[in-house]
Amino acid sequence: MSAPPTTLAQEFQGVTRSLVELAGRALAGGSPQIASDDVARAMTAIVKLYAAKAETDASPPAPVTANNVTPTEVVLVVSEMLRAVDISLFDLAMWYRRGQRQ
Repeated sequence: MSAPPTTLAQEFQGVTRSLVELAGRALAGGSPQIASDDVARAMTAIVKLYAAKAETDASPPAPVTANNVTPTEVVLVVSEMLRAVDISLFDLAMWYRRGQRQ
């Protein structure tokens, strides 16, 4: 008898666990040997998925937690994302309160 088909949510959960484990191993080596283009593709997919959920969910979860990333890591990623899409800090300030969490 074959196993029941997995749902998209179950499949994503498995991929997420694998990605977290793989990233941990890459970072443990001191210098991740992962191609920059692969990291960018993964980030793009996750950003698009998070944005879609944030638009539809009444209260989306925080994208990261303070016990899992440092302020430096967040600022580094956010700064590069803003540069990539040509958003200035002034533009960001206009959007900042749009999705404010209570």
